[in-house]
Amino acid sequence: MTTRPDEVVGPLERGLAVLRAVVAGDGGRRGVGEVARVTGLARATVDRVATTLTVLGVLRAEGRELLLAPGAAELGNAYLDCCGLPALLGPHAAALAERLDEPVSLAVPDGDGVRFLAQANRRRALAFAFRPGDLLPAGRCAPGALFAAEGSPPAGDDGFAARVREVRERGVAVDDQLIEPGLVSVALAVRDPAGAVVCAVSVVSHTSRHDAAALEALALPPLRETVAAMEAALAARTADGTRGTDGVAAVVRETGPAGTGKESDAALKEELGSGFLRSLARGLDVLRAFGAVRGPARLTDLARLTGLPRATARRSLITLCHLGYVREDSGGFVLLPRVLELGHARLAALTLPEIATPHLVRLVRTVRESASLAVLDGDDIRYVARVAGSRIMHIDIVVGTRLPAYATSMGRVLLAALPERERDARLGRITPEALTPRTLTGAGELREAVAVTAERGFGWIEEELEEGLRSVAVPVRDGAGRVVAALNIALNAGRCSPEESLAALLPQLRETSGRISADLAAVGRHAPVPTS
Repeated sequence: MTTRPDEVVGPLERGLAVLRAVVAGDGGRRGVGEVARVTGLARATVDRVATTLTVLGVLRAEGRELLLAPGAAELGNAYLDCCGLPALLGPHAAALAERLDEPVSLAVPDGDGVRFLAQANRRRALAFAFRPGDLLPAGRCAPGALFAAEGSPPAGDDGFAARVREVRERGVAVDDQLIEPGLVSVALAVRDPAGAVVCAVSVVSHTSRHDAAALEALALPPLRETVAAMEAALAARTADGTRGTDGVAAVVRETGPAGTGKESDAALKEELGSGFLRSLARGLDVLRAFGAVRGPARLTDLARLTGLPRATARRSLITLCHLGYVREDSGGFVLLPRVLELGHARLAALTLPEIATPHLVRLVRTVRESASLAVLDGDDIRYVARVAGSRIMHIDIVVGTRLPAYATSMGRVLLAALPERERDARLGRITPEALTPRTLTGAGELREAVAVTAERGFGWIEEELEEGLRSVAVPVRDGAGRVVAALNIALNAGRCSPEESLAALLPQLRETSGRISADLAAVGRHAPVPTS
């Protein structure tokens, strides 16, 4: 749409403008005053929008600065879930990457650019990766020539036009260091049963391993096989003809706006008054609801999923169409890859410590004790994030510290989360040392302690690692429910009784773990989150 429709929802339009301004800031961070200047909005308007987006978990505030928050990943996830390409074709890309020992990417056209959806990486010192949501100019990458070959390349770029003609003749696109020096790739189009190009799959390498010609010779035969398998998967999905919604829908209706834990935006409006823009929250609900729909979404589907009146959902859709995030087709409304510009690539680069640290800060401010996050590393735990308490006497441990898992509350949580056979094997090879007179060293009592930890859902250590040190820990889970880390609070055991510590700290720990797990699920839905 070129003319602004009368039905456009102003708060939704302004809210997305503020979000784009923050995303475009240095590291996904911008001062409130600068956001007002960039967007042309009044400072008071930016404040109200920022308050709403912060409550929704899309932004967070640090003083007068606004930062992109993990909850914003759900907006891009809606597109990735709705199109279904990462889930359907990603395993084929991963198998090809394993076969060739080279990264493999999936990308779709987005206006004059190419938007990356997924990449199967290889672990190397010289690493390169396209994160979900990354945008490249069409003329600077192999997929761009593939997509342009279906239409007309931009006028005035003779080099790109020549590459497009070559693609039309050969059906293969080659990038010989167009993106950056040393980077080469070869790409093929993936078509649906009607013959339309739905995405491109690329094998990427570096000239230290292959030049462009050598990569094409190596990769093209297995790449053709992979494309055939992808197209067969697309055909099977089309033949299935399933239309409807999946379990994602419940997220919108039952838990309310992402990250709030509220039942409805009505409760938030009552709580925050004019500081909460209800129509902005509802518009984002409509956008996220696309993730629960397979194929084009009908207005009735989206209204039902969000619990909104049809007229309210329709105005949000008109606004999203006007802004270029949604297209109306004969079969319904289609979410477009441009939604990924709303911070998805930046969030896809976050690590577990980066996701967890703001929550640790909040926890420490509440309980005034030190809080840490650790992962299992062999028979030890390794600290990956930590915030020290505000007391004069606090626990002094730094990120990177390793401690024996058997004698720590976080270690017992992580050991308890292992499959039973693996847990028994780990405990069987550990020879516990008595670090204090209270350290459990017997094989039987250690197994029992880990089993009790698994049963009650938290770990507890009373002066086993160091005299005077008490620690309680809970698991942190990813979107699939797997325990990927443990969160703990450590304190001086002489400060209060064990019962008082547990009553005061365990609920706070569980709430914080839930928030970290929710953010981890949002960010890691379509790409793994590094643990450090």
